[in-house]
Amino acid sequence: QVQLVESGGGLVQAGGSLRLSCAASGTIFSIGAMGWYRQAPGKQRDLVAVITSGGSTNYADSVKGRFTISRDNAKNTVYLQMNSLKPEDTAVYYCNAYYRRYSYSPYVDYWGQGTQVTVSS
Repeated sequence: QVQLVESGGGLVQAGGSLRLSCAASGTIFSIGAMGWYRQAPGKQRDLVAVITSGGSTNYADSVKGRFTISRDNAKNTVYLQMNSLKPEDTAVYYCNAYYRRYSYSPYVDYWGQGTQVTVSS
């Protein structure tokens, strides 16, 4: 199994910035993709951004131009730079890894525990 440890969440005022980090550790042969999802109270958990091991990215429309996802494949770490934060960005942010434990294993999803991001108006 993989362990995902998120950090960087907190309380910030509207217009401010935060940088989230997620480091994966454990028995990992390769990671196909890592991403960030978020879930606000009473709402579905939605994709924020994802990046593949090859560097391709995808963003939710609501964060395009404000958030940037990046990764360090050697460290199995993904980052989310969040700028121009809005109150509607308030949510628990979850790190996700799509990985395989061994070369012969199928890819599976694994989730971190989540980190709270609160943006005040």
